[in-house]
Amino acid sequence: MRTTLFLALILAVSLMAGPVLADSGVPAVQETQGFVTSTAMQVFGMATETDSMAIEMNDGYTIRYPPAPPLPPTSIIYTSSYSESTLADQGLITYQKAADFDTAGMAAPNQYNLATEKLVEFVGSGTGRMTSEEQVTVDGASTGQDAPYLTLSCPFAALDDESYIPPFCNIVQEGSSVDLTMGSLSTETRERFIMVAVPDTTPSSFGIAWPYPLADPGTEADYSITLTGFGDLPASGSATAYMNAHVQEGRDVIRDGTGPYGSRYPKSEDLAYSESTTVSGDITVFSKELNYLGKITGTGRYIVIPQ
Repeated sequence: MRTTLFLALILAVSLMAGPVLADSGVPAVQETQGFVTSTAMQVFGMATETDSMAIEMNDGYTIRYPPAPPLPPTSIIYTSSYSESTLADQGLITYQKAADFDTAGMAAPNQYNLATEKLVEFVGSGTGRMTSEEQVTVDGASTGQDAPYLTLSCPFAALDDESYIPPFCNIVQEGSSVDLTMGSLSTETRERFIMVAVPDTTPSSFGIAWPYPLADPGTEADYSITLTGFGDLPASGSATAYMNAHVQEGRDVIRDGTGPYGSRYPKSEDLAYSESTTVSGDITVFSKELNYLGKITGTGRYIVIPQ
């Protein structure tokens, strides 16, 4: 008698880092770029797909200071990356993928800078095997920003001259890896970290109006994976899906004449989160959803300590 292992895992994770979360995103540049690709393959034999994307953006404020680190005051920098590597050999392969990347500023929660959808079906013959790895990363840091320019509708942000979006340093990684002799694999990726740029209407002491990100949508990274078999036949092999996050948040900026720029940025929160799920054998269903949302929900203050 054949024994079939039934395994169904559906797990959603949402990280909201504290009551004064300040993952603002980075303002878009004036000229934006967009990439849209679509791939379809049906092959008996071998097929490969290799994708990679990496981008670093800042608000331009480092022009008056040496290159980071350390970050100058009211500065923002973000790094994002995405990669996929799929190799299917000695089998029947059906592969479909759509990818869309846009550096324009996103103004709504359902808009994303990066969106991918992938469906791969593989039936190995003899020693046939398919491996596939995918990962998305978003990493943002800021030494804090003036609140009036960053939010349009947030009811908790008091829009006065003393309101301040606290410093933060947040990194999130999500992804999966599979090693199969047979199975149907689908994944989706969504990421938003570039916001609409709002000019500072009051030029700084350097005579330059620095751009600010309109941060209402929040920074977001979503990843989902589903692995099944075909009809009554389960998938065969192994699969892993994971999330790793390190969130560091400030609360206020203390101006006391210390430090390289006369200010200190004390850390008020340090959150480390990791999760990984692995299955192997005859897999009827493996499904996992991961979500990170970092959003401004309050403001800090400038605190001036007399010398």
